[in-house]
Amino acid sequence: MYKSFDNIIPTVAPTGKLILAIYNNQGWVSKYWTRAKKIYNKSSVGKFAMISVHAPYLFGLRYIVRAITGRLLIERGMSMWHDMIDWLGGYPFEVAKPEDIFSFFRDRGFVLDGLKTCGGRMGCNEFVFHKVQ
Repeated sequence: MYKSFDNIIPTVAPTGKLILAIYNNQGWVSKYWTRAKKIYNKSSVGKFAMISVHAPYLFGLRYIVRAITGRLLIERGMSMWHDMIDWLGGYPFEVAKPEDIFSFFRDRGFVLDGLKTCGGRMGCNEFVFHKVQ
């Protein structure tokens, strides 16, 4: 992830903006999902195992909670099944704490203009930086 950041820095124009969304580092939860996604992507047996283990939560319990709260439609326009498959298959899965992203870009001549965190939960922290000449 940091190598890709180094690769995009030269493409930002002087005084240009850089907008990023990076998955929040949740410690052991992030490590768990990294491992689950790796297993899912390794083989068809891994796919079957990860779907079997996670379907009751991602498709069952999540469906019930969303039905009770009136949020059955997924904001991203996918069915809950495809949303689960998209989540499990998303590998490599890299995460960072907001302060780590901030420090990385500050040390390379960027100023933080905006930050929207996911409040320590699962999701992406969103950053807007501008390049200082």
